[in-house]
Amino acid sequence: MNNINISIGRLISLDAFRGFTIAAMILVNNPGNYKEEYEQLGHATWHGITFADFIFPFFLFIVGVSIVLSFSKQLSKGVKLPVIFKKILKRSLILFALGLLVNLLVNPTLDGGFRIAGVLQRIAIVFFVCSFLFLKTNWKTQITIGLSILFGYWVILTFIPIPDLGYPSLDIENNLISWFDRLALPGKLFDGSHDPEGILSTLPSIVTGISGLLVGQIIKSDQNPNKVVARIFVFGFVIFLIGGLWSLFFPLNKNLWTSSFVLFTSGVAAMIFALSIWIIDLKGFKKILFPFVVFGSNAILVYILSFILLYVVWPPIFGEGKAIIQVFHQFFVKTGFTPKFASLVWAVFYTFLCYIPIYFLYKRKIFIKV
Repeated sequence: MNNINISIGRLISLDAFRGFTIAAMILVNNPGNYKEEYEQLGHATWHGITFADFIFPFFLFIVGVSIVLSFSKQLSKGVKLPVIFKKILKRSLILFALGLLVNLLVNPTLDGGFRIAGVLQRIAIVFFVCSFLFLKTNWKTQITIGLSILFGYWVILTFIPIPDLGYPSLDIENNLISWFDRLALPGKLFDGSHDPEGILSTLPSIVTGISGLLVGQIIKSDQNPNKVVARIFVFGFVIFLIGGLWSLFFPLNKNLWTSSFVLFTSGVAAMIFALSIWIIDLKGFKKILFPFVVFGSNAILVYILSFILLYVVWPPIFGEGKAIIQVFHQFFVKTGFTPKFASLVWAVFYTFLCYIPIYFLYKRKIFIKV
């Protein structure tokens, strides 16, 4: 491979990175027992960061990279902007609607109300905004917009008093983001008083997508591939370092999607992606990562499938209170595994269960594009 350019086709590393992210998302979302799971496989309760907290920002970063590669290719083929804008709107609406479907699958009885916000809904918004930013602005403007959002978000959270409280706060119960969602976000909030995919916290998540746009534009440049990989890695390391330093007085927090969290996670994503390009696309080590390529080929479909299959493993097939997942977990605990490890074994098994139908679709070259 002599250069890294959209003209050579898909980057296998991007598909693999997307697939790894989706597989990890399914893994952490489906432990054998939520009360018995390793700390790194659960989200940080509030401030701080775990392995699980990296997954969603990784996917939004990938969305940004994909926007650049996909739309650049379409533009090079002569596709007109109005046609592309129509596709953007259609895809965004479909993603948002699928997010609502996932919420209905999670809570079919509508106990406590219907939740409007969600993971796919946030992906839809980030995709919509970042697509327009890429098509209508240059990278300098994108950096300016991104930094303005991050700085403004920091000011809002740390200097604006919370109504009825009289002073700013980042506490789990008292923060401006949760207060605003309770006031303005329709429907049910994720945990009653806070929603991790709420309104204001979506603003900095757009900057996560912008970080992917910037990396995508580095890839698109006609340069020596090793230099491109180096630039992506250095970019990632710099914003990772800035995010880490900023976290000393503006904590890493996925629930609030703090500015430091954006830079820290985007930096890690960029460094991992740079290494992925080097290992997979430049050095040719592809076979070992084939399962992730499969996951990445139908990423949104397998994510939705992971919620549908819950209806197979949760009904009390073996008697009252004995669903497949419970029997599986109890079996491994009785055979001598620790409860946490048994919980992990189930999560791995369930992820593999989701992989099977996606593998057959991949082998038949069936790719469901949203």
